[in-house]
Amino acid sequence: MTRDRPFGWLLIIAGVIGWLASGALVLEKLEVLKNPAYKTDCDINPWISCGQVMQTWQSSVFGFPNMFIGIVAFAVIVTTGAALLSGASFARWYWAGLQAGVTLGFAFVVWLWSQALYSIHILCPLCMTVWAVMIPLVVWVTARNITHGIIKVPAGAGRILSDSGWIITALLYTAVMASIFFAFIQVFIGTSGF
Repeated sequence: MTRDRPFGWLLIIAGVIGWLASGALVLEKLEVLKNPAYKTDCDINPWISCGQVMQTWQSSVFGFPNMFIGIVAFAVIVTTGAALLSGASFARWYWAGLQAGVTLGFAFVVWLWSQALYSIHILCPLCMTVWAVMIPLVVWVTARNITHGIIKVPAGAGRILSDSGWIITALLYTAVMASIFFAFIQVFIGTSGF
């Protein structure tokens, strides 16, 4: 996965999924702004609702809706993947910048995940789609940068990370699913404690 062609495809696929989810959130947010009584397409029940999450302060941490960050960031990811597939090569500073962006994006998504589970107590399916694509992005951008010497680590550690990238990704997905299950256990067992 750390070679240009498969890595480029990973960036394009993850970036397009994240961009579409962010775009759908933007469209839904615009509808909510026009009509506060609007029910978003993912308003399923009291625990699964994009519309209710959009009304919290956490949905606009920097003074504007968070999904606008996704629109721009995922466009950069897709463009980088397409450039790699076309044979482009990037300077070390670009890869370091991409690493910083993906790492900060992942940290922000982890914070949003914790807010959704433990403060808001509502899940947004489109937001969870963004969470889902950030996991392989941070794992594989890091693995690629270690493998190509952008991030300096001992050779053995770099080999282990690049060989275990999908295992790390699967473990992170499992941790997210387990955290959702335990945070919403009352919902799953039918005793709704919220």
